[in-house]
Amino acid sequence: MKAAIEGLLFVKGSDGLTISEICNVLEANPEEVKNAIKELYQDYQSEERGIQLELLGQHFKLTTKKEHKEYYKKITQEEENSNLSQSALETLAIIAYNEPITRMEIDEIRGINSSYVLRKLMIKNLIQEVGKSDLPGRPKQYGVTNAFLDYFGLGGIDELPKIEIEHQEEEENNLFESKYQEKSTNE
Repeated sequence: MKAAIEGLLFVKGSDGLTISEICNVLEANPEEVKNAIKELYQDYQSEERGIQLELLGQHFKLTTKKEHKEYYKKITQEEENSNLSQSALETLAIIAYNEPITRMEIDEIRGINSSYVLRKLMIKNLIQEVGKSDLPGRPKQYGVTNAFLDYFGLGGIDELPKIEIEHQEEEENNLFESKYQEKSTNE
């Protein structure tokens, strides 16, 4: 059960899980879950471990240990200072023009999983969670930040260049009509 709880907490990430949520997923009683969490907590007390189990609010979360924060700062600063990739720019454009937007909607537009790119953009503080969708599962919705506006020298989102979307359906109809127009028999 400890391994399952550890995996669940890893998958949930910064959202964490409550005892009742863990019980529901594992179909276990609260006492069993509490005992497994206590054991897991003890396992993470070892100096050889880089992460720990914490109760923040009502949610259990896996977090990094404070004594290694200098290392974490170095790697996040490297990520913050690196240039934006083509996929990051593409994802930013999708978010900026469609906010609020969910990861699944972004994936649908891009045709590829955007989880990694979204994480990088959040680390760089170019996007943020702006709410929850009404779709099933209430997925997070993303929008751009003030840092995004600063990065691109914009005073507001309304200063983004306008994009004209061609209506392909109309063109196809026009092609159909022009190609297959009925000719009079007098010609």
